[in-house]
Amino acid sequence: MNILLIGSGGREHALARSLSASALCQRLFIAPGNPGTARHGANVTLDVTDHRAVIDFCRVMAIGFVVVGPEAPLVAGLVDDLTAAGIKAFGPSKAAAQLEGSKAFTKDLCAECGIPTAAYRRFTDAEAAKTYIRNYGVPTVVKADGLAAGKGVVVAMSFEEAEAAIDMMIGGGLGAAGAEVVIEAFLEGEEASFFALCDGAKAIPFGTAQDHKRVFDGDEGPNTGGMGAYSPAAVLTPELQARVMHEIIEPTLKGMAARGTPYKGILYAGLMLTKDGPKLIEYNARLGDPETQVLLPRLTSDLVEALLAACDGKLDTVSLTWSDKAALTVVMAANGYPGAVEKGSEIRGLDKAGALDDVIVFHAGTKQDADRIVANGGRVLNVTGLGRTITEAQAKAYEAVSQVDWPEGFCRRDIGWRALERERG
Repeated sequence: MNILLIGSGGREHALARSLSASALCQRLFIAPGNPGTARHGANVTLDVTDHRAVIDFCRVMAIGFVVVGPEAPLVAGLVDDLTAAGIKAFGPSKAAAQLEGSKAFTKDLCAECGIPTAAYRRFTDAEAAKTYIRNYGVPTVVKADGLAAGKGVVVAMSFEEAEAAIDMMIGGGLGAAGAEVVIEAFLEGEEASFFALCDGAKAIPFGTAQDHKRVFDGDEGPNTGGMGAYSPAAVLTPELQARVMHEIIEPTLKGMAARGTPYKGILYAGLMLTKDGPKLIEYNARLGDPETQVLLPRLTSDLVEALLAACDGKLDTVSLTWSDKAALTVVMAANGYPGAVEKGSEIRGLDKAGALDDVIVFHAGTKQDADRIVANGGRVLNVTGLGRTITEAQAKAYEAVSQVDWPEGFCRRDIGWRALERERG
């Protein structure tokens, strides 16, 4: 069948690589894609916010399946409109995508279904939120209710930080996303990511990962969209994974179905592993970025077959298989990220890096300029290494990073440090 993939980042490059490798994929189109996805299919200029244009393209090109990568089109209801037009699409409906699109929605669902998460309150009035924090204490977590491109969460260690975050969000600093805020209790423990593939009634595990959100070595500096990740996450033992499925994923599916909004797609649970067990920090309604860049290189079964089964409510017919290898990806970002960055600097050495054994270089924020590849964003490349251990995968990734000639970029040099400490014992 012909497949259309929506998106343009490193996640979509990883998806394009796996989708194009499927025996079920005849032709792959990516809208809008990037220079990396162009190696696996045809990039197309298509305004994905114009759902009618997407539907028309699907009809003209005989698209049999659409895979939506990013969260914004899901929250905007692209899957609903495609489905209504008779075009099969992977991803949750607009109503189900509220699990990512509204922090308040998710917290209320957790309370309703007994899903372990941090205690919380919702506020639309800044002064009321500040009074609550003054009474409750710090540290605390302030979250914008809506989508805020990774900028909607502030872990406040002081009253001043918390109040500044409230003023910024409710005051319009994040647009409509911050009109309501969720104030959460601060959870202590180790963070990890758990992925599940869902068909509305059933869910099966889709791998584990850990990422690094802070911009600098030692987990210092401001939060980013992610500076690197690795998979599997050894901290999520088989016993803990079973608890996550039983205590978090399965009650979520039951709760969503009971509301008349069954969840189909990838459910990405951001977890805090506390002394009392795993607790849900937040849900994403799609694969993570850069986690996809370490998950999919480890998947050895057919991705298209699995995604179609989720769409059709037939996950009981699917068995996922995974490589024994570990994967680690290093994000190479433009100088200045996560603040303002300059675009247009040339990146050399990509073919040299990608030619190394057990290395995949995923494009994220790049652009083709004649015969040159240039930076076109904040997070620009994801350099992934594979190995028998995280230690070996890290060595592969950084060997490849050393081959990339890009003075205008930088990366963290300690991706995977927790996993390395565990492997050393």
